[in-house]
Formats: sequence, structure tokens, C-alpha cells
Amino acid sequence: MSHNSFGHLFRVTTWGESHGPALGCVVDGCPPGIALTEADIQPFLDARKPGTSKFVTQRRESDTVKILSGTFADERMAGPVTTGTPISLLIENEDQRSKDYAEIRDAYRPGHADFTYQAKYGVRDYRGGGRQSARETAARVAAGAIARKALAHLLGPGLTIRAALVQVGADRIDRAAWDWAETANNPFWCPDAAAARRWESYLDAVRKAGSSVGAVIEVVAEGVPAGLGAPLYGKLDADLASAFMSINAVKGVEIGDGFASAALTGGENADEMRAGNDGRPLFLSNHAGGILGGISSGQPIVARFAVKPTSSILTPRKTVMVAGGETEIVTKGRHDPCVGIRAVPVGEAMMALVLADHVLRHRGQCGATP
Repeated sequence: MSHNSFGHLFRVTTWGESHGPALGCVVDGCPPGIALTEADIQPFLDARKPGTSKFVTQRRESDTVKILSGTFADERMAGPVTTGTPISLLIENEDQRSKDYAEIRDAYRPGHADFTYQAKYGVRDYRGGGRQSARETAARVAAGAIARKALAHLLGPGLTIRAALVQVGADRIDRAAWDWAETANNPFWCPDAAAARRWESYLDAVRKAGSSVGAVIEVVAEGVPAGLGAPLYGKLDADLASAFMSINAVKGVEIGDGFASAALTGGENADEMRAGNDGRPLFLSNHAGGILGGISSGQPIVARFAVKPTSSILTPRKTVMVAGGETEIVTKGRHDPCVGIRAVPVGEAMMALVLADHVLRHRGQCGATP
């Protein structure tokens, strides 16, 4: 498997499997001199970890992170800082139940990557999906926390990255009721209190039926300077789309109005500008999602990604055996009725990682931070 790294100057390599002894990542390219301890990373992992509510998998993992390299402190310093060398992070697995997957060893689960992994490598780790498991995203979230620290160091404290669940199944939020503060008041990171109440009863029924549903996550980065990204093959939106598509179970990405822009006229879609008081352009709308020609415009960057319903369900599904022949399969174990819920902090992490990489790339070509 040769594609376990992403990013150019701020580069992340993840490793580990769902039911192995541990997982983690190596972050390379982080600037030196940034204060960093496990306490800077752990809150983001706590937001993603399993077992936080009845609406996510009940696997119990503390997701406690350890920094193994890349920081230094002595008696002259207030605390550890990054050294500019690779930062290695370790997260131990604590609650594997591999026996739950014994029955799928000899058959392919429909909707999972069992068959395609076998077809490519000739071997697969069927315990919790192995490398294809969303357990891998814990490492991304840990790396994303470091990216946030790097962005604050490079750009100052004005950058914010937030994400919210805006659709569960066919039920969308009311955008007129959007309140970021509300995302902390429910287990779905939903900005619409009424929608969160509907989803609670809906997902409870889905969970009890042993089924699953999909979701849509919206990620917003505010305070991003104009000038990040490069045409034609280093577009900021192309890298964001690639980053979000790399998240397990993601099947679609859109920037700004996305697919809805196809229904607009040119006059409706173009974001008009006026002169701002600071001499910079003041945009009158943001259909483009903060990116024009692959380069950030200074407006909020808005992206959404769609997460499919997990295929690990209790309903018998038709499939084939590894050795040939047909059968039916039921996926037992502890699974999320809506994997989109825990994808919210993962989406934030991927946004942070892409932006950190692009800030460093901009500095490498143009010198000053925009």
C-alpha cells in the first residue's frame, strides 16, 4: 500500500489498523518553535472518539495521544515546542473485539471494500475492516490539531474552522435557524435545534432497527487570507475535494453552491464586488465558496461532503464467498447508525491540514504570508 501520505510541505503519513495494537501518524514539515503538548491535541480526539452517545458506535476507546518525537523542552523553556523535525503521534487501541468479525472472514460484505482490497493485495485484514476502517481518521484528527497550531503561528489567531451536520438521511436543517452555538448542545453538531430534536428520534429508530443512514457535513473556514492555492494543478478547491473524498464513506464533495450552481444563471452565480472601507473588495455574496480560479478570495471557504450510510447493518445481504459460491451475510459488532456524525471533526481536521499545507506552499513561492 503506497499511498498513505498527503500534503506537500505540511505532510502527514498515517499508519495502523482498526484492530491492531495501535495507530498513529507522522507529521512532517511543521514549522519549529510552536508550543505543542498532548493537551493541544486531545480535545479534538475527544470530539471524534467512539462511545460518546447512543447514536455512534459503542466501542470504548480513550484515544489518548502520545507525542513520541518532534518536540523539545528544557529548564529554560516554558514548555515543549516543535523542532521542525517529524512529529510522531501514537494512539493505542484498547477495545478491539475481533471475534465479532470471524463470520465475515470468508465472505465479502456488500458496500465495503472487502472485495476490492482482496482483488488488489491478495490479502485483507477482516477484523473491523483493517486499514479501510474509519478508525484511521483518529490519526487525521490528531494531525489536524497540529495543523491548527501551525496556522495560528503562521496567520495569527483570526482563522476559525468549524463544521456542522446539515443533513441526516433526507432531513435537512433550516438554514434560517443556523446557530453555531447550538452545535455544542446536541450530539450531532447540528446548528438547528429543531432539526437536532427530529434527528434524535429518527436515529433512535434507525439504531434499534439495526440499519443506517447517510449525512451531509458542511465545513467553514473563516479568516482565510486571499491568495492561497495555485492554478492549474494546485487549486485549493481541488486539494480540499481530494482531502474530503479521502475520508471513509464520503461519496461526494461540493464547494460553495456546488451542484446547485448549475441551476443558476451567470448573473445569479457571479459574486459581485464593491469597494470595502479597507480598500479590499467587498463581496456581496459567496456562491463560489471563497475560492476563485483555485485561489482563496478572502471570503469564508465553504465546503460540503456527503457520507453514505454504513454498510455494516443487521439486515441479511446477498453476497459471495471468498472461495466462490453465493451466501447471505449479516454484519455484527458495534457500528455507527450514522457515520456522518463522527465525520464532523474529521472534516475540520482535513480543512486545517490542507490550509496549513497551502500557507507553506504560498510562502515557498511568493515569500510573505498573504
